[in-house]
Order: sequence, then C-alpha cells, then structure tokens
Amino acid sequence: MQTNLADFIRNTPDGDEADGILRNCVHCGFCTATCPTYQILGDELDGPRGRIYLIKQMVEGAPVTRSTQIHLDRCLTCRNCETTCPSGVQYGRLVEIGRKITEEKVTRPFSQRLVRRMLASFVPNSALFTPTMRIGQHFRPLLPKKLRDKVPARQRPLEWPTAKHPRKMLMLAGCVQPSMMPNVNIATARVFDALGVEMLIAPDAGCCGAIRLHLGYNDEALDDLRANIDAWWPYVEQGVEAIVMNASGCGATVKEYAHLLRHDPAYAEKARRVVELTRDVAEILPEFEEALISVTRRRSVHTVAFHPPCTLQHGQQIRGKVEHLLTALGVEVRLPADNHLCCGSAGTYSLTQPKLSYALRDQKLERLQAQEPQVIVSANVGCIAHLQSGTSTPVAHWIELVEHMLSV
Repeated sequence: MQTNLADFIRNTPDGDEADGILRNCVHCGFCTATCPTYQILGDELDGPRGRIYLIKQMVEGAPVTRSTQIHLDRCLTCRNCETTCPSGVQYGRLVEIGRKITEEKVTRPFSQRLVRRMLASFVPNSALFTPTMRIGQHFRPLLPKKLRDKVPARQRPLEWPTAKHPRKMLMLAGCVQPSMMPNVNIATARVFDALGVEMLIAPDAGCCGAIRLHLGYNDEALDDLRANIDAWWPYVEQGVEAIVMNASGCGATVKEYAHLLRHDPAYAEKARRVVELTRDVAEILPEFEEALISVTRRRSVHTVAFHPPCTLQHGQQIRGKVEHLLTALGVEVRLPADNHLCCGSAGTYSLTQPKLSYALRDQKLERLQAQEPQVIVSANVGCIAHLQSGTSTPVAHWIELVEHMLSV
C-alpha cells in the first residue's frame, strides 16, 4: 500500500511507524474473516482493512471526522487480524496511532469525555478501586444487574505461602486483580512455592498501563510504565529469574514496554531488559511439567472448557501451552468452536461499547457451554469476570485449577 504522509506527521516517530505498517498491507481482506466486529456489524469500516484505509487517509491529511473515531472505537484491539494476516501487518500498533490522531483532532461528546476520564483515573488507581470494589461486593445482591455484572462475588482468600526459596521470580499483582480476584495471584504463588520458587511482588508496581493507553491517555500510560520499571528495577538487579504475568492483558502490554519507551533515553534500555524477563505463567510452567505432575493429583474437576484470551493467543502469540499442561495433569480440555474470536471484554470495552461487548460474550458462552464443562477456565481477569456475568457455570483462571490440584 503506497502512502504519502501529510506534513503534520511526516518525519515523526508515529509517522515513520505508521508508514512502515501501511506499506506492508496488501489489502487482501483475510483479516475481515476473523474480525469479531466485522462478523457482527458487516461493515467494511468496522473491520481491519476498512480501519486501515481510514488511518491511511488520516495520515495523508484527509479530514478526521467523528465517524472515523467511532469506527476506531469499535475495534476491540483483539489483534486476531494480526494472527491471520499473511503480510505481518502490525495492526495493533497502527490502530493506537490512529486513535491518538483522532483524540487530537476530534472533540468527543461531553458524556464520553467524562466516562473515559473517570475510567482512566479510577480503574488503574488501586487506592480508589479496591475500597470501592469491596463496598460493591458487600452490597452486591442489592445492586442493579448491569452494575452487579461488573462486581464479581468476593473470594475467600487462600493463604499466601511463607517459605523462602533460593529461586525467585517477580509477579505483577495488577491494579484490579487483587480486589476482584485475589486468589489468582495467591494461587500462582502457591503453585510456584510447591515447585521451589518464591514469588515476589514489588509493592510500588501498579497498573501495567493498558487502561490509560487504550483510552488515549498516552502520556499518563507512559508514566505507568516508568513507575513499574522503577519498582521492578531493584529486583532485576538482584537477579530475579523472570517477571511473571498471570493476566494475559497485562503481559501483552508489558511486552510492548521496549517499543513504547524506545525514544526515552532514561528508560529505553531498562524497558528492553524488562521485556526480556517478562513471561506469561503459561510460558513458564511447562518447563516444570514433570515436577508439577509429581505434586498434583486429579480431583473433582476433570472436564473444562478453555477460553484463550486474545491477549494470550494473538497479543503474545502463546497457543496450546495451557491446554497441553492441563492435559498432562489429567484434565480433559475442550476448546469451543471459533476459539480464536474475542469474548468482548477487552479491558474497558464492555463499558464503552456494551452492546457489542455483550453480543460477543453471549456468542462465546454459547460455544463454551456447548462443550458441557464443569468449569470454564481462562487466563485474564477481565475475560473471567465478563464471562462469569453471563453464566452460572463457574469461570476461573486456569492457575486456580492447578492450585486446587496440589497435593502438598
């Protein structure tokens, strides 16, 4: 695809990147076949190829309209199209550049600006989010259904392991997971403890940056990145083996730190090192498969349906590892039809695009429940909460299932 960048973006980092990505696109249209929003809406402009054309027009100086912004807003950033694309188009990075341009050139309706500002200020701030979530969970039975869907039932926390081990890894606790689903982090620590690895958490690390980044608050998102690097760096210098991610959405974002901070002389090299160390829990545990088999035993849950989050299978390109590991532990894992499609959670998408989000959730649940599982398992806190809001079948993180199987 040929481009002729406009003066406002020519010879800028975003312009150079957008130009390179656009030139890789051969507009074959394979991406439309796997785009969730195109499947539902049937509009070319609500698929990757159409959005790429819109972004191309923007960077070439065409007027940026509210209509363009709406089509970009509807994108889930699931990156399924990247997995499908035969030309290796980095659509996820391109759409973020496009969104940045629309935020600069289009004034949103006041109600949208207010909601997005509130989300960007509230959700990543655990000092605000945690007590609010606790209140919501206390009064959950009294909440209206739409609000109750956003408030998972409170978990009874497991006990954090206290043993010290020579082998140490660092884990990102996350901004919402400790209050919404604390047992995901605790289960992760307990599983690694059983394998002789001590899990550490840097108390000053917070949101991975994804929330503000995808809402268009780029400068604030970069501050989140820098704050995490500062919090992790002493542990990196002390030689932790890995920075473990058990929320695939966070993992996909942290693995972009080197790219996002590539022009920051104070953080570029540190960000590169952080990315080298960052691994999803599904990348690490297969290395412990034999040891894990020896410390687990089959329990009451023996059949699960697995929903691989987009941020795991498309964002991080991790496929098959969870299924293989659970199978090795004696669990029958069933994948639903069209398991490559998004469940509709996508961070704050269920709040900013509820109609599309819930349509995708119901579609996903229909296919998951067709597998007749005892439990639905996934790998991202947002997906788990979103799916659980539409079904009585238990939905959990797969690492919680592994912890449940521990015999030590």
